[in-house]
Formats: sequence, structure tokens, C-alpha cells
Amino acid sequence: MAQALEQRTYTREEYLEFEVASEERHEYVNGEIRLMTGGTPDHNELAINLATLLKSTLRGKPYRIFGADQRLWIPDRNLYTYPDVLVVEKPLQLQTGRTDTVINPCFIAEVLSKSTQDYDHGEKFSAYRTVKSFREYLLIDQYQIHVEHYVKTAANQWLLSEYDDPTVTLSLSAFEAQIEITALYENIDIDA
Repeated sequence: MAQALEQRTYTREEYLEFEVASEERHEYVNGEIRLMTGGTPDHNELAINLATLLKSTLRGKPYRIFGADQRLWIPDRNLYTYPDVLVVEKPLQLQTGRTDTVINPCFIAEVLSKSTQDYDHGEKFSAYRTVKSFREYLLIDQYQIHVEHYVKTAANQWLLSEYDDPTVTLSLSAFEAQIEITALYENIDIDA
């Protein structure tokens, strides 16, 4: 979960100036700058596994895949954030005046940790749903085999599917891709 810096209200411009110069990543939440905490090895492995599977599946198709260093701007919630995995349909759309901040994700995935799971399920997912191009969301548990898969079915309607079986293949609808749960959890020692 992101931790707040000095308690005062920052402008978006102050945040972006600060963030570009910073060696750490920060979220901007309605005027508040929050330090993003580091992930565990399993957290990083799951994000890399998913990005690799997506990159392989979407090769030659009109999509771009990004990892946790890609900033996303959500104007309706006054939020800058860094999803663990982000897919954008081409053409890439950037925030006006920026070369480093995307605005048109169709797919987002977050790897859950104890400190972020409530935020990723609640406030963050609510913010993501305000993005018109956003159609699909994965929440990946790093402590057990469990994936929550949300698909937008109509305006203000999302369908939830859950996966606990490592032998199942998950079908993504935003770009017709198949993800094997066992491949997603490769190298993750759930019993540890």
C-alpha cells in the first residue's frame, strides 16, 4: 500500500515534478502523495509471469503491455497510479502535455498483498472503472492460487469469475487471450 508523505495538498504539477526526480514511485491521490511500498519476490514474479504470457500471446496484435513502472492518469478520481500490469490498445494515448503517462488501458492486473488487497478491491478498482477504455481486471493472490477476474459486460455491470484450480485456463475477453493458471503461478511456492 502507498504511504503518505508530508500531510498537505499537492497540485498535480508539484507531484509530477517531484515524481520525475524521485528514485521511488509514488501515487497521487486527490492532492496527496503516497510512497509505493516495495513488493515481495513472489509479487514481482507473478507480475512478470503475467506480462510475459501477455506479451507472447499478443505479439503482432495492436496492444502494448506495461509493467509497474508505467504511470496511469485517472482524471475522474484525480489519481496517478502504477498498476502491476497494464495493457493498452493502440494507438497509445498519453495525458495531454505528458510523454510518460498513459490514459487508455483496456486491461489492468494487480498482484495482491496483505497491505494492498483492500485498496485494490475497493477504492482503486472503483477509480479504474471510471476509465472508458477499461474492460477487464485481474486480482492475483500471491499467497495462494486464487485469481479474481472481472469483465465489463455493460455500462456499470461487471462479471466476476474466480479461479483456484491450477489446471484451469483463464480466458481474457478484452483481447481474446488464454492464460493457464499453472503458468501464471510458475516458480511461486505456495506452501512456503
